[in-house]
Amino acid sequence: MARRALAWYSSAVAENGIKESATLSSWPSSAVAVSGVGRSYATNSHDVFNVHRDEAHNNNDTAFDFTPDNYKRVEEILSRYPDNWKQSAVIPVLDLAQQQNDGWLSLNAMRKVAEVLGMAEIRVFEVATFYTMFNRSKMGKYHVMVCGTTPCMLQGAKGIYGALKEHLGVDYGQTTSDGMFTLGEMECMGACVNAPMIAIADYTHGVEGFSYTYYEDLTPQDAKQIIDDIKAGKKPKAGSQHRSKAEPAGAVANGGWVPSQGTQTLVGPPPGPYCRNLDTEAEQQ
Repeated sequence: MARRALAWYSSAVAENGIKESATLSSWPSSAVAVSGVGRSYATNSHDVFNVHRDEAHNNNDTAFDFTPDNYKRVEEILSRYPDNWKQSAVIPVLDLAQQQNDGWLSLNAMRKVAEVLGMAEIRVFEVATFYTMFNRSKMGKYHVMVCGTTPCMLQGAKGIYGALKEHLGVDYGQTTSDGMFTLGEMECMGACVNAPMIAIADYTHGVEGFSYTYYEDLTPQDAKQIIDDIKAGKKPKAGSQHRSKAEPAGAVANGGWVPSQGTQTLVGPPPGPYCRNLDTEAEQQ
């Protein structure tokens, strides 16, 4: 599929005169859908391509270097690995660069990581384009990610996405006009019992103030309220919005929180069936 996509792209450029900088809206919709040149061609929901394109804020002349404090953090990260395996630190060092660079990796940020780790640049590019945690497009101050894995979808993730899309006025891969929020999709956030959920990365305070917070058991109204709280400078409640832990207290259904009926507990003795008493059987023999 990827080869067909690349083949179509090459032939389209050659035969139809499509400029590489053209937007997807100028490409045949059937080609975008069939070849995977659209969102599915990238490793996350906010980067369209896995290739670099020069922009005013991201080109060969866009400076990037770690701050003195972050160089100390780089040294601490490298101390975890043998001297001859510094490249093993590529993921945490890329993450550090992304936090310093307002939530995304510029071309020269990736090159700086390659320089610090003594790696070929292409090896760093490969990592940055493989993992969805790395953003290669400019981000908002807050990256709002909706979990799109099956348990969350079954519990109402589409409603969360719809509410956020309407409330923010942007779709997946887009940033609000004030530069505050970027909306994205993410796969499994690892708290399926509290589905549906979102994660929000806060890049407003650099490395020192970086946070990555999960909000669970969401109704569409909960999701909008979290956004409003952040806009107002408040700190929304992290974790489940309707229970203190993952106890069977209820669930989100039809866009609302439905408390459990009756009492359910795992504290008392289990009702069985029980395993036979091996000690008693040994004595009888």
